[in-house]
Amino acid sequence: MQETRRRVLDALAEGPVTGPELAAQLDISRAAVWKHVEALREAGFGIESGEGGYRVIDVPDYGGLAVEFGLAAPFTVEYHEEIDSTNRRARELAAEGATDVVVLAGAQTGGRGRLDREWSSPPGGVYLSTLCRPDLPTAHAPVYTLAAAVAATRAAREAGADAGIKWPNDVLVPAGEDERKLVGILTEMEGEADRVSWVIVGVGANVDVPGADLPATATSLRELGADADRRTFVRRFLGAFEALRSDPDSILPAWREHALTLGRRVRVETTSGTVEGEAVDVAFPGALVVETAEGERRVSAGDCEHLRPV
Repeated sequence: MQETRRRVLDALAEGPVTGPELAAQLDISRAAVWKHVEALREAGFGIESGEGGYRVIDVPDYGGLAVEFGLAAPFTVEYHEEIDSTNRRARELAAEGATDVVVLAGAQTGGRGRLDREWSSPPGGVYLSTLCRPDLPTAHAPVYTLAAAVAATRAAREAGADAGIKWPNDVLVPAGEDERKLVGILTEMEGEADRVSWVIVGVGANVDVPGADLPATATSLRELGADADRRTFVRRFLGAFEALRSDPDSILPAWREHALTLGRRVRVETTSGTVEGEAVDVAFPGALVVETAEGERRVSAGDCEHLRPV
């Protein structure tokens, strides 16, 4: 039923279409077409019926079907008004064999970041997890983290925010001599032998969030006076992410283009110690290249801090 409804919506996205045309195209009865159109109206879609057929004149503010309507990316969106964790739900779907699914939530009650740190999920934010199954060696999976950071940065910049990336995947906005966090990303992966089974990219973005609900180190599109429409942000993110994963060779150049870290003095805390120096490049599939007093170091994972110039 839900899949047919999506197909009805896809057909409507292409322009006015009559009931008989929809019935023939989807191989369903005209009565079934009417029921699906009525269900879409109840879900908040404004659908006009005229001489040219059915036409969408208004779209709901948020939700799975609202995001999917006319989306130029092959994702199915599973929407929850509230959920403990979109990444947890995406792992369930991965175990069921799903792919190209986005778990989207209006609110999250148990969000987690790196190292199982609690992730603040105030109302008005975007909380989503994208599940996909790329044909990659497991060692190459980190490039998807970079792709997500670029996609989120592009979405934020299209909204009007002067956003950039702190290695590997924090999206920040300069604020005087400091920077404030706009988007956080958590990537999870499972592999078999030397191939990826699935990758989940979790995104938490401060979109339509008032400053009073944010930590002092964070900001939101709303606070920046940028476009704070959540539906638009999600669609921009998914469109950019799809373009990047379809052209893997474009990911690193795009990351470098939006990087705040390159050319900066950094301190990276790793499991084997601290690396400090100037960040000079990012190497496939996502290692930070740091020029230290002892020579060049490549860091694959760690907590990166931007240091002020000496």
